[in-house]
Amino acid sequence: MLIYGASGSVGTYAVQLAKYFGAEVTGVCSSSNIELVKSLGADKVIDYTKEDFSKNSEIYDVIFDAVGKSSISDCMESLQKEGVYLQAVATPATSLRMQWTSITNSRTLIGGTAVPKTENLNILKKLVETGNIKPVVDRTYPIEKIIEAHRYVDKGHKKGNVVITVDHIER
Repeated sequence: MLIYGASGSVGTYAVQLAKYFGAEVTGVCSSSNIELVKSLGADKVIDYTKEDFSKNSEIYDVIFDAVGKSSISDCMESLQKEGVYLQAVATPATSLRMQWTSITNSRTLIGGTAVPKTENLNILKKLVETGNIKPVVDRTYPIEKIIEAHRYVDKGHKKGNVVITVDHIER
């Protein structure tokens, strides 16, 4: 399995979940995040600033784009004939492209926002509580600095998650 954006908020969980369920994981991230992604359990890490994974002739059963920055056509070249391409951030145009590609070949393409289910959240909660999954927090901001937090996130270089803290509000 290849995870593009393996050092972001979604990607850090994806690496850990894939490893928990027994997948061999290749993470794609920048040079500064290689050690983080390895520490999360990735078997191999590709630095996208130095190597284009779609040109290295590796073939994957699953490609998960956690940040919406991979090219669908490039990914199809790196995906098994019966493989699955997942995209966490799918624009309407990307969704249409994914539907068309699914119709014209044997690969499965899935994109968009998942519907939260209590049972899945309970599984994640248990995995965190047992230490099988570790949340990655880059920075914490108080609610009063939420604009600053958004500016930091919008730069696109955070590692894991940015947390907003809210003090107890008296009613």
